[in-house]
Amino acid sequence: MNVWNQIKVIRESRKIAQIQMAQDLGVSRQTMNAIEKMKYNPSLELTLKIARYFQMSVEEIFKLEEESF
Repeated sequence: MNVWNQIKVIRESRKIAQIQMAQDLGVSRQTMNAIEKMKYNPSLELTLKIARYFQMSVEEIFKLEEESF
């Protein structure tokens, strides 16, 4: 299963710099970059922090794409 997210789209639409969001969430810019490029899935704790940061539900930000069998 793949996890897809809209973090970059949401962040840019709100004119928040990646480095600023990373600092606000207590992670490195490299971590935020990896999450936005979907090379790394955030922990549950960070996922909830991101949702709270944007004042959105987790489901509005993250999508689970199930693979066909």
